[in-house]
Amino acid sequence: MPTSPPAHVLAAFGAGSVVPEQLAGGRGLAFRCADIVFKPVDNTAEASWIAATFEQLRISGIRVARPVRSSDGRWVVAGWSAQRFVSGRTEPRYSEIIQTSLILHEALAGIPHPRYLRDRDDLYSWADRLSWGERVTDRFDLGDGHGSRLFEDLAIGRKPVDVAPQLVHGDMFGNVLFAGTAPPAVIDMTPYWRPASWSAAVIAVDAISWGGAQTDLLQEWGHLPEWPQMLLRALMFRLAVSLSHPRSTPSSLVEIVSAAEIIRPFLP
Repeated sequence: MPTSPPAHVLAAFGAGSVVPEQLAGGRGLAFRCADIVFKPVDNTAEASWIAATFEQLRISGIRVARPVRSSDGRWVVAGWSAQRFVSGRTEPRYSEIIQTSLILHEALAGIPHPRYLRDRDDLYSWADRLSWGERVTDRFDLGDGHGSRLFEDLAIGRKPVDVAPQLVHGDMFGNVLFAGTAPPAVIDMTPYWRPASWSAAVIAVDAISWGGAQTDLLQEWGHLPEWPQMLLRALMFRLAVSLSHPRSTPSSLVEIVSAAEIIRPFLP
């Protein structure tokens, strides 16, 4: 069972008198204390940089989960970060999620490339670089089955693109919340240095793969920069993750492979 934040962490963020309530989202690792949500962090430098960035961010038309500082000014205490609770739930409103991503990324444009992203070497960063044809280590692999052959086949269609990278949220499919007439809320920033249209393509691929979306979603956003190439890279990214992740299930791999066949007519 996930462990709730210890008492000294709660006290550091001003929630010492509240009993933590485990939340359903966030892989079961998030805990709410009144209007503060606590989450464990894997990388203190990354979590602190994201918090400092979002502390200054002001965006019209969407809500964001605001970071909370500890009493001594830190963003991370004993491996825990804190954010203000935002109301809402996930809903299959995929076009609105893509629109939300565009609003967010317009606000993030111009933020300098953080060094830690260049150095990050987790599985997701490996899969991202692999899908873009960049140099990767042999720390992970795709195996030698049908999925690996599909990845190689898709890579044939990859061509250079003329669109600028920037700071983007690379996992928005399950991290946009809706609450009545309130603006959509963005949570759990997962940073990548890619074009904004790539983030939109990842949402579309996820929606086709796991959300039951139809191909008209792909047609609706076909005007975004380098859309066929962004879809290709997003599909290759998700396929690489599914093939190399130790907790991937056979059903999840079947879903992404099936989605590849649905998406293929929209690829270059």
